[in-house]
Amino acid sequence: MTAESIRSKDLLGVETLDPDEIHLILDTAESMAEIGRREIKKVPALRGRMVVNLFFEASTRTRFSFETAEKWLSADSLNFAVKGTSVEKGESLLDTARNLEAMSPDFLVIRHSSPGVPHFLASRLKTRVINAGDGAHEHPTQALLDALTIRQRKGRFEGLRVAIVGDITHSRVVRSNIWCLTKLGANVTLCAPPTLMPAGIREMGVAATSDFAAALDGADVVMMLRVQIERGGGAGLPSAREYFTHYGLTRERLALARPDAIVMHPGPMNRGVEISSEVADDVERSVILSQVTNGVAVRMAVLYLLSGGSPESWGDGA
Repeated sequence: MTAESIRSKDLLGVETLDPDEIHLILDTAESMAEIGRREIKKVPALRGRMVVNLFFEASTRTRFSFETAEKWLSADSLNFAVKGTSVEKGESLLDTARNLEAMSPDFLVIRHSSPGVPHFLASRLKTRVINAGDGAHEHPTQALLDALTIRQRKGRFEGLRVAIVGDITHSRVVRSNIWCLTKLGANVTLCAPPTLMPAGIREMGVAATSDFAAALDGADVVMMLRVQIERGGGAGLPSAREYFTHYGLTRERLALARPDAIVMHPGPMNRGVEISSEVADDVERSVILSQVTNGVAVRMAVLYLLSGGSPESWGDGA
């Protein structure tokens, strides 16, 4: 039985979503995806609504897909950049957010390097808050678009074997994906060098190994992660070349997975570090660009459902 709405006013993480809510978002995104195939990519579903995109970290896919989603739903967007604002003069994050809220936005989409910032703001603002990535904590819309991509290619989650490989310690993507995929019935195995595998991660209901071949064996989905140098992921790694030698996904290594296994990457990719170009560009196995496409649909679905819309009426702008 699929949920009819999302319980919270905010989307702060996948940890608090139940499986019915996840399926509701995926189903709504699936139906909204056809907007991107129209000649005129516009529906009036969020006409008159305002979204503030508050990004304190660099972003390409997440920021531009949120902006695209907002435009396709006919919402008005304000894109906040730290440079040239009062943040440079020492204004606090909360004061900045409260000043923006005084302009009556309906949504605040925030990305920040510190974990917990979206939760902090959501507890103090009436505006709906969407987490676009907070430190190494969560990235809920990324996990949801990953789930949509997997469902499109595999048709199910129950019993799927998913290998997630790379910088586990510093990845917000992996935490949201663990919550999402395990709630939907997939079996998740994490793989990383010992220096990039956090202690206690198995308590989240996943397997963990430093043996890349073992992680790939029989996998239905292989998700590669970037080594996050900016968060300390490069510490303890001799070189990018050696990392690729031991943990880079090549065509030869991919052969250890199931013949129909798909390859995913949340981006940005470092070719020749975590993945080879021939694998990344494999039109049969790689779904990396499908993830980007699905990001727009998922973010449209999240904005629409949090605004109180029902899955059946979005095309009418209700």
